Amino acid sequence: MKEISVQTRSRFEMIDITAEVQKAVSEDKIESGICLIYTPHTTAAVTINENADPDVSRDILAALDKAVPLNANYRHMEGNSAAHVKASLVGASELVIIEKGRIVLGTWQSIFFCEFDGPRSRKVFISIIAGISFC
Repeated sequence: MKEISVQTRSRFEMIDITAEVQKAVSEDKIESGICLIYTPHTTAAVTINENADPDVSRDILAALDKAVPLNANYRHMEGNSAAHVKASLVGASELVIIEKGRIVLGTWQSIFFCEFDGPRSRKVFISIIAGISFC
């Protein structure tokens, strides 16, 4: 298992971690298999989406904020209930195919770490399972 450190800079943001995930796969010299990307935080998430247009990430964060507003009479005393709900909706992990030593993503796809309660120092774990072929 590999660990990536992510330093977030704002309360809400999406950070492209695709290069770091690919680096972890390349270091393991895996030709085919699967890669699990997981964050162990209850107010953060991991997702795959478009990275060609930065407005997509902004739109995702805006839509989540509209669906789950920061202040909505939540009972949780820390004041970050919206972050917990957003993290549950987006999810703590993604699974990506590895083929020919590369993670398999669509043309416009990237892997994002989603911060919903920053700024913070965060972790992302990468676990690689080799030898699984998808042909």
